[in-house]
Amino acid sequence: MSDTHAARPGLSIGHENVDGTRVVVLRGEIDHHDRDGLQEALLPPEGSPRTVADFGGVTFMDSSGVDVLIATHQAGGRLRLAGVREPVRRVMALVGIDAFIPCHPTVEDALTG
Repeated sequence: MSDTHAARPGLSIGHENVDGTRVVVLRGEIDHHDRDGLQEALLPPEGSPRTVADFGGVTFMDSSGVDVLIATHQAGGRLRLAGVREPVRRVMALVGIDAFIPCHPTVEDALTG
């Protein structure tokens, strides 16, 4: 993994490229402190319209994270989520994100799906 930085001590964001798909690896808690860093990480860069966000290490997400996911989806590109844990999955289901952003059990499934 490359390009790892901490938006704050509670969230780390890493990037890697897997066969032309940007994989954003997230670890920690997503709240209002992390909004800008998360949005910057998830917006697709030029020439790489597919992004997979690995949520396997995310233990909490508030409405700020929901807002970023919706904005990223609306900005275009193809965002897929992988490894979303149950507490975060419940938040996504409550607001209906899982109806328009595909959620996969693993990064590998998200890359091939």
